[in-house]
Amino acid sequence: MNKYNIISAPNEGSFDQRLKILGRTLIKYIELEKKNNRQLSYCKIFLSDIQNQYQLLLNSCVYQYISSCAHTIVEQPPLDGSKISILLKTSDETCHDIFDSLRLDDKEAVGKSSYLQTLILFDKYMKLAEKRNLDIRQHLVRTWIYVANIDVNYEGVVKARNDFFRQQGLTINTHFIASTGIGGRSETRNACVAIDFLSVPDITLENQKFLEALEHLNPTHEYGVAFERGTRLKIGDKSRYFISGTASIDKHGDVLYLGDVRKQMERLLENIDALLKDGEACIEDTRYFIIYLRDISDKEVVEKYMSEHYPDIPHIVLFAPVCRPQWLIEMECIAEK
Repeated sequence: MNKYNIISAPNEGSFDQRLKILGRTLIKYIELEKKNNRQLSYCKIFLSDIQNQYQLLLNSCVYQYISSCAHTIVEQPPLDGSKISILLKTSDETCHDIFDSLRLDDKEAVGKSSYLQTLILFDKYMKLAEKRNLDIRQHLVRTWIYVANIDVNYEGVVKARNDFFRQQGLTINTHFIASTGIGGRSETRNACVAIDFLSVPDITLENQKFLEALEHLNPTHEYGVAFERGTRLKIGDKSRYFISGTASIDKHGDVLYLGDVRKQMERLLENIDALLKDGEACIEDTRYFIIYLRDISDKEVVEKYMSEHYPDIPHIVLFAPVCRPQWLIEMECIAEK
């Protein structure tokens, strides 16, 4: 089985002091998981200020313990005040997933629009895929696209992804890729885009179902973007569900409950549940939630709701603006059954 957990540094002290305490927590957790025959297979590190924290992280005991497994680092400030939080996946199974956290360096990024930066990153992925004999249409199952100043730069990202998929033969008549496009930054100061790619070499198209909930959400291509609402991978008697970033939207593509974060949260969770039901699962099968907020003052409302309704599912609340300004909140999740 796979197990997911979220650990955070304390919310007092310097970043270096918090790292040391987090490192001790991480070591204890990994050792406990080893006793249960589970090994660390993936982690996602959320930082509050990547420009000042990235090198300190790389020099820390925290990074020593996670550097050998698939991992990604992104600036999306945790709203618990910790400065650094980590999503951890441990497993007692052999993992064949391939995770690529692709970033631009300053030379690649300087002077280039979000459109060009996005194309460069997709091209990097394609070169890796070709070396591994992977087919983007069959093996790429999930992306996470982090966009700095998303209100300005997201349009270029959307156009680049649309153009790239068209070149690769992905259309509304085939399928797209489950994805989250969200506010975030990499360690490269001049980069406005960074992308994580998850490929599964053992999967075939026959093992995949692209999830719909047409009474709740419209197809994404109707408003000009190219991603799947969610994807189910089924191998043997096990199913994994990758739910894309989901917001308060109706079947016509309209934003619901403008200005009301609680009602938007209730609606997006209803949407997630509907997507999971299309794949013969439900929201109780969720293993974790990542919650993105545009306004940090909404954090307490969100935390209260999640602790009341989903106390047993790990979650993290981050400051990361959503691609439409009217969306106050977005969530993504992974479910397993």
